[in-house]
Amino acid sequence: MIEVGIIGYGFAGRCFHAYLIGLAQGLKLSAVVSRDAERRARAEAEHGVRTYAAVEGLLADPGIDLVVVATPHDTHADLTIRSLEAGKHVVTDKVMAMTAAECDAMIAAARRTGRLLSVFHNRRWDFDFATVRQVIAEGWIGEPFLYESSITGYGAPRGWRADAEAAGTLLADWGAHLIDQALLLVDADVESVWCDVQARKWEATSGSHGLLQMRFANGVLFRVEVSRLAKAPKPRWYILGEEGGLVKTGRDPQEPAMIAGDIDAAREDPADRARVFTQRGGLSAEMVVESLRPSWKLYYQNIADVLLKGTELAVKPEEARRVVAVLDAAAESLRTRASVAVASTWG
Repeated sequence: MIEVGIIGYGFAGRCFHAYLIGLAQGLKLSAVVSRDAERRARAEAEHGVRTYAAVEGLLADPGIDLVVVATPHDTHADLTIRSLEAGKHVVTDKVMAMTAAECDAMIAAARRTGRLLSVFHNRRWDFDFATVRQVIAEGWIGEPFLYESSITGYGAPRGWRADAEAAGTLLADWGAHLIDQALLLVDADVESVWCDVQARKWEATSGSHGLLQMRFANGVLFRVEVSRLAKAPKPRWYILGEEGGLVKTGRDPQEPAMIAGDIDAAREDPADRARVFTQRGGLSAEMVVESLRPSWKLYYQNIADVLLKGTELAVKPEEARRVVAVLDAAAESLRTRASVAVASTWG
């Protein structure tokens, strides 16, 4: 049994990590770190865990095998490296770190200590993403050349996520998932990045509306849009291929089901199913595709299986580093107001 300690018991630590760890065979949540006494008491009441007011207590706990870093983005690198050097395996929440240089230091620490390092890109197991990958793999729209991936809504960010010093831009939050999905969908490296982030209405230095465009070496354009200032709805996916296209509305339903206490109860509104338009074989057709149903539970089950059975790691740190390399280029694009060439996201 792998004993797990979580650093941070806010929304992500409590509602995502603690919940999903509890469903993984081979993992046991045993400790929580929080500076907030009320959160420590809540963690103890909900999970019967040991609690610490400071990270040092967790890192000195000989019973803890795996540390989960569920804290603001600007703390990920330091906490990860300290945990690895204390002999712990580490899962850090996305985004992996604030810069690719920090990611490189984290990867070097994992290699030096011989410990596991992974990043919580749970949205590789989203219903919509899995369905998009299947449609493309089966060739229904031919060779894709344009992707638009959007998460939009209307409302001010809360807490540290509003602060660019702690969070980066809003593209480093939801956008990190969308960039990760882009890098999995397109079989080429990123050639250039253009970005714009606007800070309107809400007093949030992390921004209220962000656009990021990646041009890949094979000519594919991939546009990521994240907005806190969008009252008008926009499709989650809009994809054009040489033989057709795809439109998909609605967000993955697992988060609300999980927060309600039963992720397996997640159900997608049939109105949000993907519509596929195809010209394959010379015949025009339009079809509605029922979404696949992968599960976020698979992320932590993979972590357990890696540590206990030697299974291949599903989310490798080198892959998560690519996301941050794109965000580094996006930051340079914001500074220069120009498209920025990318030598390689692999470092």
